[in-house]
Amino acid sequence: MSKLPQIELSGDGSHTIISTEFDVAYHSHQGALEESMVVFIMAGLHPYLRKKKKEIKVFEMAFGTGLNAFLTYLEAEKHQIKVRYSGIELYPVTDEIYRALNYGSLLGDEEKFIHLHTTAWNVQKQLSAHFNFEKVAADISNYRFTEKYDVIYFDAFAPVTQGYLWEEALHQKLYDTLSLGGSLVTYCAQGKFKRMLITLGYTIERLPGPGRKHEMTRAVKLS
Repeated sequence: MSKLPQIELSGDGSHTIISTEFDVAYHSHQGALEESMVVFIMAGLHPYLRKKKKEIKVFEMAFGTGLNAFLTYLEAEKHQIKVRYSGIELYPVTDEIYRALNYGSLLGDEEKFIHLHTTAWNVQKQLSAHFNFEKVAADISNYRFTEKYDVIYFDAFAPVTQGYLWEEALHQKLYDTLSLGGSLVTYCAQGKFKRMLITLGYTIERLPGPGRKHEMTRAVKLS
């Protein structure tokens, strides 16, 4: 029997967990909540909020602890804008783990956070007037996209851990599912990865990263 992931406090007081499958943290040790806000919400979601779109379509690789989905849910409610979120996950966390995470208590809505985890897999649910939610239990390598997205949260483990998720074939697939003007955001600022994104047709924006991380990446599909 495999051991449960270990929950640890990150530098901003929010939890991260250590995967026993890959021996790597799900979020930054410096600050899990800060990383998610800076990389995925501020750089990923907020530009489309400012465009006053009627609906924003978000795809996340991967659902993980549910923190990015939770923050997106809260932002949809706060700004009263429709968000359609889909996340994919091959290694879901257990009931014991997600119930022990402190994101709900830190952000003042434990019920919403737990609801994301208890909602059935592979089914779209309208969780509120502003948030449509789906989490898919699958390997993205075999996943067939059926719609276009405005933003992709690319939150896979680092290239040294899950190299196949950072290869050109998969990222061509992701590029093709983005709408014109859509973007992929990730904490990764590796030169090799950014050069590959450029060859696919993205325009790269180098943005300040969270905490002590100097840089993150936003890749925009302009043509």
